[in-house]
Amino acid sequence: MNLVSVENIAKSYGELALFEDLSFGINKNQKIALVARNGEGKTSILNILAGKDVPNSGEVNYRKGIRISYLEQEPSLNPNLTVEQTVLESENEILKIIAAYEAALEHPENEKAYQKAFESMDRNNAWDFETQYQQILSKLKLDNLKTKVSSLSGGQKKRLALANALLNEPDLLILDEPTNHLDLEMIEWLEDYFSRKKITLFMVTHDRYFLERVCNEILELDNGQLYSYKGNYAYYLEKKEARLELEAVELHKSKLLFKKELEWMRRQPKARTTKSKSRIDDFHSIKEKVHQRRETHEIQLEINMERMGSKILEIHKVSKSYPGITLLDKFDYNFLRGERIGIIGKNGTGKSTFLNIVTGTEKPDSGKIVIGETIKFGYYTQNGITIKKGQKVIDVIREFGDYIPLKKGRQLSAQQLLERFLFDRKKQYDFVEKLSGGERKRLYLCTVLIQNPNFLILDEPTNDLDIITLNILESFLLDFPGCLLVVSHDRYFMDKVVDHLFIFKGDGIVEDFPGNYSDYRAYEDSAVLEQRANKGNSIQNKATKSSWRSDNKKLSFEEQKEYNKLEKSIQNLEKQKEELQNQFADTSMSGEEIDVLSIKLKDIIEKLEDKTERWFELSMLLED
Repeated sequence: MNLVSVENIAKSYGELALFEDLSFGINKNQKIALVARNGEGKTSILNILAGKDVPNSGEVNYRKGIRISYLEQEPSLNPNLTVEQTVLESENEILKIIAAYEAALEHPENEKAYQKAFESMDRNNAWDFETQYQQILSKLKLDNLKTKVSSLSGGQKKRLALANALLNEPDLLILDEPTNHLDLEMIEWLEDYFSRKKITLFMVTHDRYFLERVCNEILELDNGQLYSYKGNYAYYLEKKEARLELEAVELHKSKLLFKKELEWMRRQPKARTTKSKSRIDDFHSIKEKVHQRRETHEIQLEINMERMGSKILEIHKVSKSYPGITLLDKFDYNFLRGERIGIIGKNGTGKSTFLNIVTGTEKPDSGKIVIGETIKFGYYTQNGITIKKGQKVIDVIREFGDYIPLKKGRQLSAQQLLERFLFDRKKQYDFVEKLSGGERKRLYLCTVLIQNPNFLILDEPTNDLDIITLNILESFLLDFPGCLLVVSHDRYFMDKVVDHLFIFKGDGIVEDFPGNYSDYRAYEDSAVLEQRANKGNSIQNKATKSSWRSDNKKLSFEEQKEYNKLEKSIQNLEKQKEELQNQFADTSMSGEEIDVLSIKLKDIIEKLEDKTERWFELSMLLED
């Protein structure tokens, strides 16, 4: 079933043409990701789909009655409402159904209206709406429902808007970077939520594991052309590589034909026949094709960084706390040359504070930091770049340096560095305020690198960067011979560039794990699997002992109906849980397969616990 048809849309801002003649469709239950470089118009396409903007030409046709929810990068919320009020005053269809049911309760004599309202509540699972929104808000770490929106951080506002979008259960959910401002636990919960829900998605995200596990189609906007790949991220990479190889072959053939036709053109007299004019037209078409330049860049920076001495960075019994929260408690660590450490943990556990202490922008409560004399930090913070009015891109870089020294006595100029990070010569003389959010992040990254550090510290460097730039950054970091300390929620990025992890557990606990993120998840899940399984068995035994009460008539009609449904649901979940547990006996499974199974098992056990808890509540009523 087609929900949206996009036909020949174009968008430009003044002289800047983002795209033209783009056409695609969105069908029910498709989960589509839009991939493109920063500045090519991804957010503009989302705004057009959501009705927030209109194309310069072309049209977007929607199926009649379609409901759309749009999660913007910077959502607009009423600052005077609380978290809970924001949910309850949204344009949510479930709230309308609940309101209709409550109105029917006020007029019990109208049995037909009451029955209709009751069936609507049942059909839309509206009975548990309060539980649903509280659970989703809890998963997104918005536990204090009375907090005013005005006092929320930017990340918390984004998570509240995400909760609203999920609760709306629209026909089409449009998402702009949904994993930004989420910690790893939240991302994995959202990933699991989308992968098991029958929902239609159209999103922009740079999270490649998210693309891999959620999306079933990828649209790539590349140099104004739209390419469709009917598969996940791995399929997209495979087919894109094949497409580029085919294009290279076709380009080579065109060049050979161009040389041949050029010789013919030079031999022609001025008087031309109709036949020769046709061939001349073909020649110009070939010429245009041959001279098209693909704007793709492979970066292989060979930076000749400053020499590192024997002493790198020593952290001696460092503690840091604020009223009511301990972030670090006598933390010790000595860095060695070339160490590559990733930092993960829930929001608010002190990851960014730790980086600030290391770089001296914050002071520890106790302990000391000893930095080697040869160490030169390059610190990429979440604050980004400070924009000065009227400043051009090239001027920003030159404030920090004119060149980077490379190996064998070579140099990389500021202009060349910008080109390598996808700022062409024309773009370098654009005003900074004209850049997109992702382009500003890319520019900020260049200002850090041109200072030629030998110890890179990166705080969420992947936020707002497109996938092409992420690949460039990863290539650079893999070749970087210095030390690396990075905070990121991008699991794909972390798996590629770090050797081991600091896991910030909260309450001042920091665990040092020898491996990357996938290694850690496989270890973590296998360690707690048996404990969760035992807990599930205990719940099953309790449910079995009390099942005889199901024919008791002390429950109301609605409660009796729910009670019977719960018994069937519990039995089905127990069966699913047992099947999944049996799969873990397969010793040939990869770490990623174990990760996927563990997430499924966790979800089933949580459902089982919720439904069993409700079953016990109804059982207590039977005993009254």
